[in-house]
Amino acid sequence: MKMRKEDMSVAIDLPVATFQREEWDDSAVAFVKLKAGADATPLLEGLPGDRCQCPHWGYMLEGAINVTYDNGEKETCRAGEVFYWPAGHTVSVEEDTSFVEFSPTKELRTVYDHIGKKAETMA
Repeated sequence: MKMRKEDMSVAIDLPVATFQREEWDDSAVAFVKLKAGADATPLLEGLPGDRCQCPHWGYMLEGAINVTYDNGEKETCRAGEVFYWPAGHTVSVEEDTSFVEFSPTKELRTVYDHIGKKAETMA
């Protein structure tokens, strides 16, 4: 299977972030664009630990993303790097950032549904 990012469905469209997603069997691929200053933490409130509970594997295309894990550990992923973020994380960016991530479909749906509902209540 293959697909151009321009043809991917928009799953979430916020002023500071766009999430395009396609599901292939038990895996989902997402193209994510975050604007400078975006912070996922408020959108994840209400999930266990107020963190994303979906693991992600991916590749940073542009910018840098700050990741904070449940255990308090922090790291920054930069353009040109591959990454793995286990369940129990949140992210923020200081500059425009984009990346491609691969995730288990069921867990990603749960997180995206939560973010969508949270964004509606915050609007």
